[in-house]
Amino acid sequence: MSFNKEDSPSYIAGVDEVGRGPLAGPVVTAAVILDPRRPIMGLADSKKLTEKRRESLAVIIKQHALSWAIGRAEPEEIDQLNILQATLLAMKRAVEGLGVLPTHALIDGNQAPNLMCPVTTIIKGDQTEPAISAASIIAKVSRDKEMILMEEYFPGYGFAQHKGYPTKMHQDALMKLGVTVIHRRSFKPVKQAIHAHKS
Repeated sequence: MSFNKEDSPSYIAGVDEVGRGPLAGPVVTAAVILDPRRPIMGLADSKKLTEKRRESLAVIIKQHALSWAIGRAEPEEIDQLNILQATLLAMKRAVEGLGVLPTHALIDGNQAPNLMCPVTTIIKGDQTEPAISAASIIAKVSRDKEMILMEEYFPGYGFAQHKGYPTKMHQDALMKLGVTVIHRRSFKPVKQAIHAHKS
């Protein structure tokens, strides 16, 4: 890894995504620049935290961070670009939305968006880098809340429970009720549901 903490500049942005695997909804990313003078205890991979803990940490992160921003790519963009390119676009949008210009970006995973600042990719970075952990928490809390809201607009799909992921409940609902405007039409189970409702 080329990133050296001892030589780190002041504005290190951690970047992570949530929602690459679902059949519905956006892919949501976050970029967070933590304030080294205001450390946040308990940061971890968002998937390893309870919903209640994620939500309380998200409030603290937003209060204590030097800057944070959300980026997203919509289902239509995912269908048009493919999920990887849409995720990188959402990451770019998150970093460009920061109120502080980062001097370095730490990206969870092994694929980097095209940014104006130097970038280091870190596999499982949400488990080792506090700024990436913070970004994963902000992104997951934001996306989960949106998908819970989608339950009201599209009842019967179970979005509040599975958040758009391809559970049996979701796939059964797709075959029974058809495809909504928030479904990703390029994903195989959605394609199958479209075909089934045409025939």
